[in-house]
Amino acid sequence: MRVLVAMSGGVDSSVAAALVAEQFGRHQVVGATLKLWGGSSDSGCCSIGDVEDARRVADQLGLVHHVFNFAAAFEDRVVAPYVRGHAEGRTPNPCIECNRHLKFDRLLVRARTLGFDVVATGHHARRRVTAKGRFRLCRGADPLKDQSYVLAMLGQDQLARTLFPVGEMTKAQVREEAARLGLRTATKPDSQDVCFIRSDEGRVGFLGSRLPLHAGRLVDHESGDDLGPVEAVELVTVGQRRGMGHSSDGRRRFVTAVDVPARRVSLGPPEAAHADEVRLHTVTWVDNGPDMPGGNHGNASGAGMGAIAQCSAHGQPVSSVVHSDADGLTVSFSTPQRRIAPGQTVALYDPDHPETVLGSGIAW
Repeated sequence: MRVLVAMSGGVDSSVAAALVAEQFGRHQVVGATLKLWGGSSDSGCCSIGDVEDARRVADQLGLVHHVFNFAAAFEDRVVAPYVRGHAEGRTPNPCIECNRHLKFDRLLVRARTLGFDVVATGHHARRRVTAKGRFRLCRGADPLKDQSYVLAMLGQDQLARTLFPVGEMTKAQVREEAARLGLRTATKPDSQDVCFIRSDEGRVGFLGSRLPLHAGRLVDHESGDDLGPVEAVELVTVGQRRGMGHSSDGRRRFVTAVDVPARRVSLGPPEAAHADEVRLHTVTWVDNGPDMPGGNHGNASGAGMGAIAQCSAHGQPVSSVVHSDADGLTVSFSTPQRRIAPGQTVALYDPDHPETVLGSGIAW
């Protein structure tokens, strides 16, 4: 078994590399770091320091290490859609799109071309194989570090060629193993930010350098009354509370809609910031979901199916019912949820096996 390990320069992928080298033999394992961002970076997993950390860990483990330059594809499939989404009033998730198009598409293709059987990553998720040889994507063992949400777009083809070596470990166990092996990344902090946005510029600086930002007006979502100015409608997100002030009764206001062409942001009280359902497009399935025939991109039929929805990386799962039509899915929540910004992903889990991912879609 020849294994290509995606090494980001963090502790999780470092330990993942160590585990597969121990399991398959270091001569069967090669490390690879993806050069994704062509600009400057001081956060996330794209800095020069991260590449150097990955290289030095690979050297510690006795592994050959390569750097694959996917910067052009990253700009085209992740950065440009992120900018375009904000220009259209949406809030894309760049980490999920990077997984979709780069780490579990282009990298898998490169690995196969180079003769590798599988790619291993440092994600906190678990892959299960059923008695019938089908693959399941499950939550990682550490509930605080579970990354199944950002992998919920994976299907059978990707899972058949992917390993998650640290998925059965807690973060503390990962760090303990890294310390035992003397890896330089043992105490390295986790990446927290969007990797292509520098901490000194933030989202305002990054987007402001790539698209025109327009001042607009805040309006009441019911009456349409003018509530004041907003500096840039492109920087406002549905569900946002910060910077939106208070209503006349002192209650906080939340964003309920963003209309970039009209330069208008609608605000409402807390109860208006919640919704009973969400519409999804770009729907993918890990496998055929319950009562959802038609393969990895199948559609629901009949009265719908039960599911557990998770609307953000660390959001609280909620019982739901899923229906489909020609345009996508409608997810109806058992209890109202904070409005989901267009462009954000909703992951769906099996209600009978809550750790198992069924699939995902992107909010309209």
